[in-house]
Amino acid sequence: MSESKVTWLTQEAYSRLKQELDEAIENRPVIAAKINASREEGDLKENGGYHAAREEQGQAEARIRHLQELLRNAKVGEAPANDGLAEPGKVLTIRYEGDDEEEKFLLATREEGAEGALEVYSPESPLGRALLGAKEGETREYELPSGASQKVTLIKAVPYSA
Repeated sequence: MSESKVTWLTQEAYSRLKQELDEAIENRPVIAAKINASREEGDLKENGGYHAAREEQGQAEARIRHLQELLRNAKVGEAPANDGLAEPGKVLTIRYEGDDEEEKFLLATREEGAEGALEVYSPESPLGRALLGAKEGETREYELPSGASQKVTLIKAVPYSA
């Protein structure tokens, strides 16, 4: 993540991610001990335990770096204003053109909505980008992966509450 983006987080989400980061950092010596124990088993070329431990270490370090970057650029605090505008941290109710069903989702990053039952769409997704800044009742259009266009109407935008 070289491009730093501000991520809106509730205090609850920030605390949960901070706890995950702290646990991952505390777990570093355990992974290092696994690597050392596996290394002493002999030939590293044919040592599955060693390679598995190295892989685990790589994944853990990548997650630590991701969490550090996310938390460093996080904006923690109150939910956005209840002003009917589509923006990160809001639950959006939409209707696709030609469909009678409404769909509800949280416009946020995966980390923000990790615990909830709501579907989470990133503000960076095609649908998220199309709806950013829309007012209730406004119809926007975006391009589907197939290249076709899809119209979507914002029915409601309310701040997310866990």
